[in-house]
Amino acid sequence: MRIGQGYDIHRLVSGKSLVLGGVKIPFEKGEDGHSDGDVLIHAVIDAILGGMAAGDIGTHFPPTDARYKEIKSTILLTQTCELCFQQGYKIINVDTTIILEQPKLKDFIIPIRESLAGILDIPLTSISVKAKTKEKQDSTGQGMAIEAIAVVLLSSHN
Repeated sequence: MRIGQGYDIHRLVSGKSLVLGGVKIPFEKGEDGHSDGDVLIHAVIDAILGGMAAGDIGTHFPPTDARYKEIKSTILLTQTCELCFQQGYKIINVDTTIILEQPKLKDFIIPIRESLAGILDIPLTSISVKAKTKEKQDSTGQGMAIEAIAVVLLSSHN
């Protein structure tokens, strides 16, 4: 068994879509990133790579590479899962936290979990998605950024 931890933060800007776990969330701002900016998936990718001791998202999908410009993060997560399996691991469970002031995510938690379950090929009961605020503290609390944290448990399948 191996544990991986991931974290990501992106500025929130007008003119971009807010995408979390592959689900488009209606909001006037979205993540500013080289890809679609999905902070939740980026944190999950880093957690999987961390559990494998295989670097981070920037190593595998560098923002300087034009192939990843505006790419859906779900594609990057699928490729990360393939690498995970090739390295002899399977994903057991995922625990995540999204940190932002607005919008409220209560109605989107189940669709986000379902999206992640489909990509990761694990049961819905093995995925936790929580939403928190920063009580108006720092850039995230002021609505200028969004953060995500992920922890992943991997098991060897060899």
